[in-house]
Amino acid sequence: MTYITAAKAGFIACHACGNVDERVTPSAHPGGGKHEHAPPQRCSRCGSPLHQRNFDSIPRTWALLIAAALLYIPANLLPIMHTSSLVGSQDDTIMSGVVFFWTSGDWPLAIIIFIASILVPMLKLAVLTLLTITAQRRSPWRPLQRTKLYRLVESIGRWSMLDVFVITLTVALVRFKSLAVITAGWGALAFAAVVVLTMIASMQFDPRLIWDNVEHSGQHDE
Repeated sequence: MTYITAAKAGFIACHACGNVDERVTPSAHPGGGKHEHAPPQRCSRCGSPLHQRNFDSIPRTWALLIAAALLYIPANLLPIMHTSSLVGSQDDTIMSGVVFFWTSGDWPLAIIIFIASILVPMLKLAVLTLLTITAQRRSPWRPLQRTKLYRLVESIGRWSMLDVFVITLTVALVRFKSLAVITAGWGALAFAAVVVLTMIASMQFDPRLIWDNVEHSGQHDE
């Protein structure tokens, strides 16, 4: 089917409240003179400035994704916690924690830690990278599916605190089962940074860029 974007239909949406207004062209601004100095159109509901596209969203998203991808490596390799007990001390990474709970019989907790701390951040990085590359190349490939992927990543971002909860639960269980002193390692700091950076990257990406080349090329979604 053929999609008609709001920009092509002459409408513009407010990022603050979601209200849709009719787009005012520069020639319609009162006062005449040079249109490049005309004030930005504002939302008729909340008064926020309206912008048709965030054209700097792609470089901002790339910067955040690259930083998150670089920090994802130490987040999984560096110790996320240091445990000191009567029998000695031990450094644990996220994966070693998954292995520990799996071999000790707590496989539901091992699955939760693996999904929340390893699989979800990796998928978020992969999906956001795919969306940014296709938007930068102005690809008309499956815009509806890419928009759904973005909404999915955005929804998952609201549950990113689950990762922190899993770490807290892991610390609590280890402390409960043994007399130990547990301190956070550098991996925990890197992991928290990955969560925050991916959340901000999904906020900086403008999903309206997905539909621009569909409008210009007139191609259909397959």
